[in-house]
Amino acid sequence: MNQQSPVRSGTAALTLAALGVVYGDIGTSPLYAFKEAFSGPHAMALNQQNVLATLSALFWAVTCIISVKYVWLVLRFDNDGEGGVLALTALTHRLAERQRASTRMLAIIATLGVFAAALFYGDALITPAISVLSAVEGLGVATPHFEKFVVPITIGVLIALFSIQRFGTGRVGALFGPITCLWFLVIGVLGLQSIIETPVVLQALNPLYAIDFAIGQPGKMFVLLAAVFLALTGGEALYADMGHFGARAVRIAWFGLVCPALMLNYFGQGALVLRDPAAIKNPFYLLAPDSLLLALVVLATAATVIASQATISGAFSITQQASRLGYLPRIDVRHTSDRERGQIYVGSVNWIMLLGVLLLVLEFRSSSALAAAYGIAVSGTMIITSILVAIVLLLTAGRSRLPLLALLALFVVLESGFLASNLSKVADGGWFPLLFGSAVFLLLMTWKKGSSLVARQRSAIDLPVQGIAASVLQGIPRVPGTAIYLASDRNLVPSALFHNLKHYHVLHEHLILVHVRTEEVPYVEAGGRLQLDRSEPGLLRIDVRFGFREEPDLPAALASAASQGVGIDPMTTTYFIARSVVQDGPGELSAWRCALYAWMTRQAEGAAAYFRLPPNRVVELGTQVLL
Repeated sequence: MNQQSPVRSGTAALTLAALGVVYGDIGTSPLYAFKEAFSGPHAMALNQQNVLATLSALFWAVTCIISVKYVWLVLRFDNDGEGGVLALTALTHRLAERQRASTRMLAIIATLGVFAAALFYGDALITPAISVLSAVEGLGVATPHFEKFVVPITIGVLIALFSIQRFGTGRVGALFGPITCLWFLVIGVLGLQSIIETPVVLQALNPLYAIDFAIGQPGKMFVLLAAVFLALTGGEALYADMGHFGARAVRIAWFGLVCPALMLNYFGQGALVLRDPAAIKNPFYLLAPDSLLLALVVLATAATVIASQATISGAFSITQQASRLGYLPRIDVRHTSDRERGQIYVGSVNWIMLLGVLLLVLEFRSSSALAAAYGIAVSGTMIITSILVAIVLLLTAGRSRLPLLALLALFVVLESGFLASNLSKVADGGWFPLLFGSAVFLLLMTWKKGSSLVARQRSAIDLPVQGIAASVLQGIPRVPGTAIYLASDRNLVPSALFHNLKHYHVLHEHLILVHVRTEEVPYVEAGGRLQLDRSEPGLLRIDVRFGFREEPDLPAALASAASQGVGIDPMTTTYFIARSVVQDGPGELSAWRCALYAWMTRQAEGAAAYFRLPPNRVVELGTQVLL
């Protein structure tokens, strides 16, 4: 028993922490999800039949999509412990390469994953806006005099939230779990009290209420799906954040507290509007006694800030992963914790997100209006996740493969229905995540394409490493010291070496070509970090491997070469790097995409800073390329 207690204690701590980070988004959906079915331009009539049909559809949607698909099934498909659509894309791509899939199939996998990641950014902007707005709107329920202050207070909370990101969330994050735990306990108790007063709502646990409604009124069910989907919008976070806490903690938190509390609250809201139809204006807050309303507003605001924090951190993480996988230029990532490598800050993303969130608040001005823009991006990402998991199943053996594929096919059908319903809201605001996601997708694919063309052009110009020592470098005067040249292709001599030879007509005594490769796994073990190749006399080649979630510290990695008999003295070592300058002219990229790539190149973090090279030991040489 004593041997198991540390494990249990660790699991309990992870489960509590997961409440704040993983379930912040889906945990605050009761603030607006149920209400949207009976408000807005497509509102249903408020009667017992419609309320029970809504609750039945909501309960079974959460059960199928969240409980079964994500918590039970998708969490099994991790990339060395990491989740999220980009990690899943990397896993799928790696398995497809092993099976020698066609180039077309590999391109489809990559495109699906990148498009899902792009859609995530649209969701990442809407979540803070709708969550904080819906929480602060409780002030208008407490007293009508506060209604005119809802938007200014929301803006103030959001500015404060984004402003503290650069300081890190370690200290504040310690409070996330307990606050979110209190939130779920409170909303569960409020819902239970209402259900006890009107237990008829429990009949909605029968799926026939939703099925009969769909058969009898398919048009209304189609519209209802968009409102029901608001209860599912945090589903992707379950998978994306599993790397921080592990699947076990995520599952325990969901089945042990989150799911019961959410269902109790949704059914409690349904019971309340059956007793008092006027409560539909804000059924969540009207569940609480008047004396506790302001306290609930404060707690809801704290919960929505936590939900927003999780989304912001997710945007930082996916940006870092996209950069590591070659879909964005090198970016300035600042780690805000000495102990937790997942706590990072990306300044450019932070301030762009703040601007976008503020514009959303000022444009839509209410959570109900923003609800029209919410859901399209998430439903699209969910479908892509299902497709990628299906591809992984097809590429792996197992007796349970066919039943799981049939289950995934069912999920795709359900999620396609949600997507179609959400697309009906395009004119009411749904255009925003589609437009924003498409713009991000264009950026990601432009950088990948441009980088590929640069690499191809370099490979056509640069000479192969094999035989270079005997054919070109023979007889060149040598000077004391070590020169390290960064090579984009391990089989080619980097152009920086020839530029150096052209200008100075000498070479260093020790020449090292370093090729850095980002693997499609989150982390690389220290023992497999370096691979040395001494096949060329007078020239050492070193392959350095980093995971896509690691911060590449090249000097620290090269220092470990001492264990293999290669000593690199930092005081006598010079790093040579090449920077590509895009020039106007005919090429494969259109003129506007070429200009976009050139602009992104100028925004990229320099290789010296990205690889943590000592500033006083770096020489940078420029090369011109046509795309």
